[in-house]
Formats: sequence, C-alpha cells, structure tokens
Amino acid sequence: MENAIPVIFWIAPLGSLLALIFAIIFYKKLMKMDEGTDKMKEIAQYVREGAMAYLSQQYKVVIIFFIIAALILAFMAYVLHVQNGLVPFAFLTGGFFSGLAGYLGMKTATNASARTAFGASKSLNQGLQSAFRAGAVMGLVVVGLGLLDISIWFLILKLLSPVFGVVLSNTDITVIMLTFGMGASSQALFARVGGGIFTKAADVGADLVGKVEAGIPEDDPRNPATIADNVGDNVGDVAGMGADLYESYCGSILATAALGVAAFKGTNLELNAMLLPMVIAGLGIVFSIIGIYVVKTKEDAKQKDLLKSLLSGVIVSSVLIVIASIFLVLKMLPGHFGVFYSMITGLFAGIIIGQATEYFTSADYKPTQNIAASSVTGSATLIISGIATGMESVAVPAVTISLGMLLSYAFSGGFANPSFGLYGVGIAAVGMLSTLGITLATDAFGPIADNAGGNAEMAGLGAEVRKRTDALDSLGNTTAATGKGFAIGSAALTALALIAAYIEEVRIGFRHMGVTAIEISGKMVNVADATLAQFMDYYQVHLMNPKVLIGMFLGAMVAFLFSAITMKAVGKAAADMVEEVRRQFREIKGIMDGSGKPDYAACVAISTKGAQKAMMFPSLLALIIPIAVGLILGVAGVLGMLAGGLSTGFMLAIMLNNSGGAWDNAKKYIESGELGGKGSASHKAAVVGDTVGDPFKDTSGPSLNILIKLITMVSVVFAGLTVKFSPIIGQFLHIN
Repeated sequence: MENAIPVIFWIAPLGSLLALIFAIIFYKKLMKMDEGTDKMKEIAQYVREGAMAYLSQQYKVVIIFFIIAALILAFMAYVLHVQNGLVPFAFLTGGFFSGLAGYLGMKTATNASARTAFGASKSLNQGLQSAFRAGAVMGLVVVGLGLLDISIWFLILKLLSPVFGVVLSNTDITVIMLTFGMGASSQALFARVGGGIFTKAADVGADLVGKVEAGIPEDDPRNPATIADNVGDNVGDVAGMGADLYESYCGSILATAALGVAAFKGTNLELNAMLLPMVIAGLGIVFSIIGIYVVKTKEDAKQKDLLKSLLSGVIVSSVLIVIASIFLVLKMLPGHFGVFYSMITGLFAGIIIGQATEYFTSADYKPTQNIAASSVTGSATLIISGIATGMESVAVPAVTISLGMLLSYAFSGGFANPSFGLYGVGIAAVGMLSTLGITLATDAFGPIADNAGGNAEMAGLGAEVRKRTDALDSLGNTTAATGKGFAIGSAALTALALIAAYIEEVRIGFRHMGVTAIEISGKMVNVADATLAQFMDYYQVHLMNPKVLIGMFLGAMVAFLFSAITMKAVGKAAADMVEEVRRQFREIKGIMDGSGKPDYAACVAISTKGAQKAMMFPSLLALIIPIAVGLILGVAGVLGMLAGGLSTGFMLAIMLNNSGGAWDNAKKYIESGELGGKGSASHKAAVVGDTVGDPFKDTSGPSLNILIKLITMVSVVFAGLTVKFSPIIGQFLHIN
C-alpha cells in the first residue's frame, strides 16, 4: 500500500511525547525544591516578572509580523500560484512552536535560579543538579515540540490529505514541511536579536557604572541594573537559544527528509529515506534522557571535574545513538550503510567543535589565561589578545566542518551520485543534533547558574555559597560558549542541506508554472527527472557567472552588516542604561549605604524598549535581502548569496562567540585570585574586555547562525516566486 507508514516511524512521535513527559517530571521536581529565604524569593520574583513582561511585549510585535508574512505567503499560494496552499499554515505552526519552546524554557529557568542558589548552599552537587535539571526541561521541550510538530504534519499530509481527495507525493510533503522551518527561523531571529540586545544593554550598563565607576561587586543589590541583567540572561540565553536550536533541529530533519526523497526517488526506499532522520531524532531523545540522569559531581570538584560531569552525559547519549543507528540504517536503508558513517561523522564533528570551543574559552586552558595575563598592561592589550584568540579559534571548527562535509558526502556515495552525497551531509547534520536534548540542557544550564549567583549575591548568602555559584557560573560560561559553537556548527551543515533542498523547491516552482520540460545544453529535459548538475547548467551556476559572484559578495555583506547593526543597537541601549544607572546613583539617596532602594523596573523598561525598537530592522534585513536577490539575480544569484552568507557568517560567528566567551572567563580567572584579584588594575582591564565581548558572544555572534539558516529558509520558501518572476525582471533590467 503506497500510503502505508513503516512501524519504525512511530519511534519519532513516541520519542517526542516521551521528551515532553520527562520535561514535565523534571519541572515538577524543580518546583518542589525550596526557593530559600524570603529575600531570595523576592529577587526571583522580580526577575520572573521582568522576563515575562519583556517576552509578552516581544510576542505582541512578532505576532504582527507573522500575520503580515502569512498573508504574503497566502497571496503567493492562492493568487500567484507559486506554492502550495498549506504553506501559510505550516509557516504559522513553525513560529508558534518555536515561540512556545522559548517561553516554556524561560519559565523554567526563572523558577530555577533561587532554587539553584539554595541548593548550592547545601552542596555543590545539589546546585549542579538543580541548574542542570532545569536546563534539561529546556532541552527536552525543544526536541519534544520540534519532533512532535514534524510528526503531526507528516501524518496529516500523508494520511489525512487523501481523505479530502488530495494525494500528495513525498516530494510535495517535504516541500510543504520545509516551509514551517521559515516560521521557526523567523521567530528564533526575533528572540535572539531582541533578547541579545536586552541582556547586553543591561549587562554593559551594570558593569560600566556598577563595577568600574562605583566599585561595587557584580550582582550587588545596590546596582539598579542588576535585575535587568538577570532578566536578560533568561530572555537572551534561554528563550533566545531555545528558539534558535529549535529551528536548527527542525531544519536539519526537514532538509534531510527532502534530500532523502530526491536521492531515492522512485525506489522502494524513498519513504524510508525520508523518515530516517525523524526516527534518529526520536531515539536521540530517549538516549538524551538517559544521559541527563548520568550527570552528577562531588563536593570538592574543580572546574575540569564539573566539565567532565556534564560531558559524561553527552558521551553516554552519543555512544547509545551511534549503536542504535547501526541497526536503524541496516533496517531502513539496506545496501546504503555508508549513511551510518555520515551520521557519526556529524556527531563527532559536533563533539570536536564543542571541545575546541571549550579549549579557547575556558579559564583552565592557555588561550584564556594568556588573555588574562595581557591585562597587566591594560585593557587595550587585553582586547587585542581576545580578538586574536577569537580569530585563531576559527581554524579547528572550519577544518572540522570541512572534513565533516567531505566525509559525510563521500561515505554516502556522493562522488558516484551527488544526490546520495547531499543526503549524507543532511544526515550528518541530524547526527550532530540527535542528542540535542542533553546538549541544550548543558547550554541552558549557563544562564540559570549565572542567575543563581546573582540571587546569592543580592540575598547576602555566605562566601561559601557564592564560591559554589561562581564555580557553576564559570562552568556555565564555558558550556554556553560550547553550545554556541555547537549551534553554529549545526547551522553550517543544516544550511548546506537546505541549499541542496532549494533546488528541489526550484523544481516544484516549474511545476506550479505548468512547465514540464526545460532546454539544457540544446536538449529538452523533463523537469521532474532533471539532476542537480543539469539545474546548475541550466542556471549557469559557476564562478564565471557574475550573478553568482555578486550573490557571494552580498551574502558575505549581510553577515557583517547584520553584526554591525546589532552591535550598534546594544551600544545605544547600553548608553541609555548607563545614563539611567548614573541618574539613580545621583538622585536616589541612600543607595550606596543600603538605606535607599534602586528603581529596578526603570532599568528593565529601558532594556525592553531598546530591544523592541532595535530588533526589527536586522530581522527584516534577513528576510528582504534573499527575496530581492532572487527576483533580481535569479537562482544563480541566490545560490551565490547562500554560499557567501554561509561561509562568512560561520567564520564570523565563531570568532565573535569565542572572543566574547574568552574575555568573560579571563575576567573570572582574575576574580578567582589570579593577577591581583578583584579591584586590581588587571581586573578593571578585564571588566572592559568582558564588556566589549558582551555583544560579541550574546547578541551578534549567536544571532548569525540563525541568519545563515533564515536567509536559506526564506530562499527556499520564495523559490517559486524567483523561478516565475526573476526572468521577467531580468529581461526588464537587461541582465538575463
């Protein structure tokens, strides 16, 4: 029976439900933990209210965008007839689930900070367990909702559409499903950019006026910006990162499913190739849950011990998915066992990138220690050292991703059949993200630990508690930097898979126009049977075509322009924050001696206003440029733009993330007692470096990996428009 779904597919929806069940279990356990003293509860409530107020305001803006975008997609589907009528609905569900994942993760994180601080007052392991299990809720919610959304859409399109007299091919199904990735990417970019601007405006303001000018400790309750700083950790690093990796996760699965259909089209393995990435993701959830239970530590643990604790869970999950994938590939793709090697290539590439990021950003290793040492001669040399380290850190991930692409392409038979090779690259991306449930848990752990440290400081807990929360916070900085490296690595592989999937959308675009054959090298070729190489020939996609080169330059430009705009937005919002904090120190009597209370809400409002105002232009830029390039330069220009944006954005994101992470941990290295400790000249220089690095690592850097995928996803969704109208516009402009 053509519509029969293999029993093994049900691993995917069952895995997604299991993730959501365990997320609920972990959340309920978290809420049963003691939140500590009344002061700790009060501080946590301030942060919760600020975070929810910000997110509520952001979603109001985003909803307007989604309504307008859905109407445009509906116009394309029902008036221009360049895409399927279900596309607007798929787009909306992608955005909804992405936003929901971020919201639930942030709700958990804001409830976890005081509980983590109170747990740390009992033991280091209790603090670690509280923060990590809260992070696990984020991880499991993201993979659970993502895979559930994919599974539901697949079942609707495969089983339900024939009931209404609409029989969709596997190609049609994957093309429709790909478009909800655009909704997820759009929501993720708003969350990342807005959250990043919010958190860094607050952080920079708190650091420059509080630590540098007033000479008070980080997270001191006398600092008016400290609550906004803690709110920012949640809206940027939890809600933003959750939405970010949700769309990476979904994008990799959907692109690979589309490539599987293209590679095995017309064979009895077509449906299995489409479903394999979903089943791998389902099993990855099960093994992520097992890995979460492995993580624990001892009381006298050093930084390396804490890192090993978190890594142990990731390793256990990774080993289990490798073993299971052997049987999956043998069962679902007999005769194509090379796909298994492609999958583990992606998995190991992710681990290598994560470990390389740890090496360049952790205070336990020479690069960060050398940055700290450069502070002896002032902030200028420290900044130079940090930028150089960030640039140096690009090498290992770049080589790793390059080898990963080459090997995954080769293992799956790409040099004999390019379609198989591209499917292998997609499977590598799925492999890298297969254990996202636990990988994201280690990443979300960071802002939770940071908030716990802030709560402990503001509530006046003892030095021993602060020592433990500082250890968890430093660990969180490294895991956050590692998570960002992992995210950009997965973005590179996912984007490459999506570029390949773009050609399938072009094929569908011809079908919507009623074109069944095109002339290639003097011969008429059936569109349905045209190979990737033939499409490249038809559109003259080569380096001697100026459209391709112009597209590459524009793609590279987008990465730099986007970073500049987001950094300037942080600078402007931070300047407003600095003035507000100075005003409060000047006008509110008794702040410094504790008899007066700062106006925390005013600082939260400034960050919210700055973020909402500044997030629109860079986000719209990522949507407008791919459409404009497609209409003016056509398919060749789009492919050039995607190549330029992918390569440049990947390198720039790693450099920004790692420079910022290394500066942050260099500051903490000095604060631990090295090079004079807190209050020393070295420490003041390190605070400046950390402040410069804030928009690097928490705004522009992590937003770039969404930019890479969003410009690709927008290109995919608007491929039909490009195919139909770019020849007309090109003829008008005389550039055909």
